[in-house]
Amino acid sequence: MTVKAPHQIRATIRYVAKGERAIFYPEERDRSYWPGDDHEVTITDLRSLPEQPTIDRNGFTVLRHETKVMNFLDPGEVEALWYPEAIALARQLNGAAHAIAFGPVARSDHPDNRQGRLPAFGAHVDYGRRTIEDIARPLLGEQADLWLSKRVVLMNLWRPISTVYRTPLALCDARTVQPDDLYDSEVRGGLDDPGRASLYGYNISYNPGHRWYYLSRMQPEELFAFKLYDSDPQRPQWTGHTAFNDPETPADAPPRQSMEIRTISFI
Repeated sequence: MTVKAPHQIRATIRYVAKGERAIFYPEERDRSYWPGDDHEVTITDLRSLPEQPTIDRNGFTVLRHETKVMNFLDPGEVEALWYPEAIALARQLNGAAHAIAFGPVARSDHPDNRQGRLPAFGAHVDYGRRTIEDIARPLLGEQADLWLSKRVVLMNLWRPISTVYRTPLALCDARTVQPDDLYDSEVRGGLDDPGRASLYGYNISYNPGHRWYYLSRMQPEELFAFKLYDSDPQRPQWTGHTAFNDPETPADAPPRQSMEIRTISFI
């Protein structure tokens, strides 16, 4: 029996130059210090694979999830509906006793969009332990020490608002991201809040062993769940991700519209 080859594309991923600590201003991107190191890589379409990735093996997975949210651009509706949906998903995926959600951002590559809501081009891992604690402690209050003493997982949930025809999201298999690939990153005024205190995470430098994936023509009922930090060092984490320009994008493709939210699980 002939096995069909997977659908793959070649596209440019912007890495950070080795040894460089980047400072990123989402709302004023020209101010940023991000010494780029562009590489053309192979990106595999998950739709063409017989076996799908899992969080335990690859650090990410694809889910089908019907949301009750009708308008992801309405902050009140996002808080009332998307937050509890995200928390329920995080608890289910991680087997968590408790979870919190934060930092929803609706993004679009429409040229008139605010810079802080444009897609992020550059391979990165959002946050490390420092920012997890900075975010979690005010939300957990007096129980912060108790919950943070448990196994802690930071996970991003990312979904289209409409079918994605351009600037899709690429995910890097967490098994292929090594500690030596990570370089400190500071985000000043992130998560759609120009006045927010700095957030600290990592940018990724090039490694030929990285394995990149995307989901062609991703639909609104499809969702990426990908892990960015796990306090258990034996488990996959550091799922690198970035927007990229798909060479198969039609010339008349509509703007990408997507919604993301971060979750912290306590297990």
